[in-house]
Amino acid sequence: MAGYSRNDPCPCGSGRKAKRCCGVSRGPGAEELARAFLAAEALPAALELAGLTKSELRRLFDDLVELPSLDLSLVLRLPDLLSPELSRLLEAVEDDDHDAAEEALPAALARVDTVEARAALSRAVLALRDVGRVAPRVAALAIIDLEGGGEALLTASLIQAAAISVGAARTPNGLVVAAA
Repeated sequence: MAGYSRNDPCPCGSGRKAKRCCGVSRGPGAEELARAFLAAEALPAALELAGLTKSELRRLFDDLVELPSLDLSLVLRLPDLLSPELSRLLEAVEDDDHDAAEEALPAALARVDTVEARAALSRAVLALRDVGRVAPRVAALAIIDLEGGGEALLTASLIQAAAISVGAARTPNGLVVAAA
């Protein structure tokens, strides 16, 4: 079948019109919802940071890159099937080869940098802020970084995920993960 319109019978055989069955997805997709979430959180975050000096922002950035060591929810979940880019990063981290890790990082980051991943990190930061584990200004900076296309938190999260995955770092709860 070359295609069908909304009013044709659904190709699944249910007898219903495609628009009322499998043929038409309803509502926004996951990526659109993630973008909307990030955009909605960015304005209050920007207001939280308004008026800070460069040195204050620098101190907040130092705290920002330490966030993944605070809670496992701030560590990116690596895919079950690793791409060659992610495998190179894991090998470099396991070998404690900083130069190789720095070289592998941009390609590995490109593999995991999605709007959905950014939104998940934002939600985790906000949840930790709401229970008092992350300072409001650090949380605001994290939201701005994630929504604006920055890579500070995403990079720190990926490095922490790689280190935990190969057993080079402990989880925030102190567990050492045995490499498979």
